[in-house]
Amino acid sequence: MAEVGSHDYDYVEAGTIDVKDLPPLDATTNKIMKDEFTTGLGLSIFYFILIFSIPVMNWFAPAFAFKKIWGGMTVTWFVTTIVMMAMAFIIAYVHTAMYEKRLKQYDIANK
Repeated sequence: MAEVGSHDYDYVEAGTIDVKDLPPLDATTNKIMKDEFTTGLGLSIFYFILIFSIPVMNWFAPAFAFKKIWGGMTVTWFVTTIVMMAMAFIIAYVHTAMYEKRLKQYDIANK
C-alpha cells in the first residue's frame, strides 16, 4: 500500500506578490468587484444593525426582551439564536442571488 505524504506532489515554495506588480483589472472584473463590495458592505451594515438591536431592546424594552417564551427561553435569546441564524442564511442567499444576477448581466453585456 502506497504511503501518502508530502513527497507525493511537486512542492512549490510560496512567495509574496507585490500588488503594484499585478496588471490592472479589466473593466468588467473591476465593476463586478466594486458591485460585490457595495453589496457586501450594505448587507454587513444591515446585519450589524440587527445584532445591535438586541442590546438596545434589552436596555429600552426589558419587559419584552426578558419575557419567557418556550421552555424558559427569553425573547432576547430567541432573537439572538434562531432569528439571527435565519437572517445569516437569508443574507447569504440574497448576496448569492444578487451576485448571480450581476454575473448574468455582465455575461449578456459582453456577448
